[in-house]
Amino acid sequence: MPIYVSMLRGINVGGHKKMKMDQLRASIETLGLEQVKTYIQSGNVVFKTGKISPSALSKRIEEKILGEFGFSVSVVSRTVDEMSRAIANNPFLRERGIDAEKLHVTFLSEAPAASARKKLEALTAAPDQSRCLGKELYLYLPNGVAESRLMKTPLDRLLSVVTTTRNWRTVNALHQMCLDCH
Repeated sequence: MPIYVSMLRGINVGGHKKMKMDQLRASIETLGLEQVKTYIQSGNVVFKTGKISPSALSKRIEEKILGEFGFSVSVVSRTVDEMSRAIANNPFLRERGIDAEKLHVTFLSEAPAASARKKLEALTAAPDQSRCLGKELYLYLPNGVAESRLMKTPLDRLLSVVTTTRNWRTVNALHQMCLDCH
């Protein structure tokens, strides 16, 4: 049975869209998802289910959350293979002097248009760096998220796609959870 990770955007942040992870697990298990596990309180879920496109899976989870919790949440899902590729393709890992604690991946619902990628490049100011590869946006923010001009911009509006960002430690932890799910 295929393994997926779904990442919810903007829950339990600043007291908004509060959701306990045990309630989330119980809710989405009713969709037929198996071995459902969550990671930290920001809406990261790993599970097994029958073969389905990640976008269709995201839509089902979004509808379930709206119906059960009463608020709208964007969800971006990936297969275990897509998570493996997201990690392997991080262009900053090949550069010298990169602090892995300052790496982030923004997962996109779909690859943004070339014009949107150009806007992103124009907005990315040193020392920040960004590289958009398909449905992943890799960020190196050496002064941290709080000091990044780029992170003060709503990336979903800029790129015209659904986005959710995870730090490098979380990306790797989710991937390991997928591998442990076998």
